[in-house]
Amino acid sequence: MACTTILVGKNASYDGSTIIARNEDSPNGQFEPKKMKVVHPEEQPKTYTSVLSHLSFELPDNPMRYSSVPDALPGHGIWAAAGFNTANVGMSATETITSNERVLGADPLVEYIPAQGTEGEEGYVPAVPGGLGEEDFVTVVLPYVRTAREGVQRLGSLLEQYGTYEMNGIAFSDEDEIWWLETIGGHHWIAKRVPDDAYVTMPNQLGIDYFDLLDAEGEQVEHMASPDLRQWMSENHLNLTNANRLEPEDILDEEFFDEDLEDLDEDEADAYEEYVADLMDLIADVREGMISGEIFNPREAFGSHSDSDHVYNTPRAWYMQRCLNPRDGWDGPDAPFSPESDDIPWSRVPERKVTIEDVKYVLSAHFQGTPYDCYGSKGTPASRNAYRPIGINRNSQLAVLQIRPYVAEPLRCIQWMAFGSNVFNALVALYANVDEFPAYLSNTTERVTTENFYWANRVIAALADARFHETSAKVESYQEKVGALGHRMLRETDRAMSDLANADIPASLARANEDLCETLKGETEKLLATVLYTTSCAMKNGFAMSDNER
Repeated sequence: MACTTILVGKNASYDGSTIIARNEDSPNGQFEPKKMKVVHPEEQPKTYTSVLSHLSFELPDNPMRYSSVPDALPGHGIWAAAGFNTANVGMSATETITSNERVLGADPLVEYIPAQGTEGEEGYVPAVPGGLGEEDFVTVVLPYVRTAREGVQRLGSLLEQYGTYEMNGIAFSDEDEIWWLETIGGHHWIAKRVPDDAYVTMPNQLGIDYFDLLDAEGEQVEHMASPDLRQWMSENHLNLTNANRLEPEDILDEEFFDEDLEDLDEDEADAYEEYVADLMDLIADVREGMISGEIFNPREAFGSHSDSDHVYNTPRAWYMQRCLNPRDGWDGPDAPFSPESDDIPWSRVPERKVTIEDVKYVLSAHFQGTPYDCYGSKGTPASRNAYRPIGINRNSQLAVLQIRPYVAEPLRCIQWMAFGSNVFNALVALYANVDEFPAYLSNTTERVTTENFYWANRVIAALADARFHETSAKVESYQEKVGALGHRMLRETDRAMSDLANADIPASLARANEDLCETLKGETEKLLATVLYTTSCAMKNGFAMSDNER
């Protein structure tokens, strides 16, 4: 599925939280209704069978309770999408990513092969199960891991054993770390820890652009991978990293060294010279690692750089980073990156701390303020429809998984949720440590009805899109109000829980969620009434003559 992901390290977020967030987008040509669900240990299967790949295997017998955002309609698998377990580990799966022919030739995807002929008759060939995929990952991993690292290790082991039929990126978080895992071909994988002071943008492309094999094979401080990755890459000639043969001094812009030391006092000059020396040593070490093959660029080795990437993928990374690092200069012929650049960094340090509202904004974006805004007036009709928006009509759900280190453990995990097209919806704050979620978010059915949050947002988006400029102010007001209600609910509930025993907390948190959703339902219905009236007034059969005139 086409999705967009952002990951925010604890020192890059506004409150020291780790944050992982992803738009889950429906495939082209359909909408996939979503709901929220808490899966209790007794509901977790002992033997798991994938609907799409027909793979069946045994699961451990000690699952934890966990939250999820599964498909609302039965028949094609669970697709649990995102959630927290009771060990305060978050998981978001998946971001569909791209690969290249060399990788798929070296390690083919493990696809389901249907049976041939009729069982019992001559020539019958039984079906061959496929590997794991987005349908399965959360269900078979999240209930069994107690840290983000353990999440990577369990999923990596399953990929090595059963393989996968698609390329995906998967995020894991706990209060200290965020890890990002990317599948490589049918059985291989890499994972990298998100820097604490940085954010990561992922737009349906294999993203990791720096990998240290020596670390992955040793202490695994920041990197993990399939045990045979080095040998497999070598045998198949996959490393495309071209080490710069210049001396370290030639790698940096000469102007970097033009600092006028006369303007600095002695301590400042010494510090500057030490900084330059350390930087030169680092560049030399990286260069040496590149030459030896221990440091490489996975995006170059395993990913794609197709023409379709430049329309569908890279513009999204460009815009997200433009929002979070606005002073870097993103426009004009001298800009370091354009919407079609293949080398937009995987991770960056933001100019300021990143908030929940920032996450929602970039994952709702339609290239505001640029010639590429489909609702804008800049540029030309062609430019305004040149690139695939982040906030698209096919957004199914947005799950923002926040782990707050400054509150008691039962209160730490907040699952901010939005349904439908992100341009027109709002994020709802929900405590994850509960036995069930409010019906307004969990009762989605195939029937279109505004009695649930999913379909209400679908209807609002369709109506508001038709009269965007007339309704946008009302939509923004609604988004702001719902967000503020969520922050207030968290603040007040955190305080109220301080004297409760841990065993009593889940029920109290569930009541807080329910109270917020009662208010949410009222505010959503008000917005629906407003956009319905506005759009109705623009109907082609409207007439301006007063009814009192003859």
